[in-house]
Amino acid sequence: MDDRYGTDVLARGWRDAGRKKAAEVAASIDLVVEVAGDGFCGAVTRLEGMHVELEDRVGKRRLFPLGSGFLVDGDPVVLVAPAAAPKGRTRTASGSFAASDQRARTARASRIFVEGKHDAELVEKVWGADLRAEGVVVEFLEGVDLLEQTLDAEPPTAARRYGVLVDHLVPNSKESRIAEKIARGRHGAHVRIVGHPFVDVWQCVTPRAVGIAAWPEVPRGIEWKVGVCRALGWPAEEQADLARAWQHILSRVTTFRDLEPALLGRVEELIDFVTVP
Repeated sequence: MDDRYGTDVLARGWRDAGRKKAAEVAASIDLVVEVAGDGFCGAVTRLEGMHVELEDRVGKRRLFPLGSGFLVDGDPVVLVAPAAAPKGRTRTASGSFAASDQRARTARASRIFVEGKHDAELVEKVWGADLRAEGVVVEFLEGVDLLEQTLDAEPPTAARRYGVLVDHLVPNSKESRIAEKIARGRHGAHVRIVGHPFVDVWQCVTPRAVGIAAWPEVPRGIEWKVGVCRALGWPAEEQADLARAWQHILSRVTTFRDLEPALLGRVEELIDFVTVP
């Protein structure tokens, strides 16, 4: 004899015996849903936390909690949040594809020197993830004048290459003369010195990113950073003012697109040079 109530009245699920179980349906945008309790029918427009918003044919919108109590094509369903879409490959601030394994590798003997703390901070912000993935350490020089003695203290070799980024590397400048001397000297084979044409690394950040029309022209005889801050109406009375100005500029840099091409290509060149097997 078929007993639709079952033999154990205390068994779990006896109330649902013989009933068709409602299917789970993802509350995807534009899915047409009817609310079983009041007959409201509309398309899914958005999800807000654990609620779904429906819009009917006359534009009226209402929020309902996700779960049971809905019909799709007349059949009872349980509305659930759609599964998160799989993430595609992400990119670093430099535009490179991020490695799936983000653990930093052991530091190489080769490294990159940059002329100044601000330069090092800018390189770290845009290329930091790439450099850690490659195991490249960035160190800053107090000035390009100290480069030769730095190389003498720990000479480069084929297995320990040095890349150097210099400000204002233009023909006949002090920086270019130092670079040419080192390139001709005993360290030249394993050192790559490159630079950008700007007076200071601040100018490597595009005016658009900073929110200005252009970097100001600073008359000779005025410290460049001080002149820039004054021209832009920023405080420039003490070193702390300049430090705050730089932090403001740096905060506007989020990707390589915020930097001038004259810097981008040079940093990429140095990374390639020091990571040669």
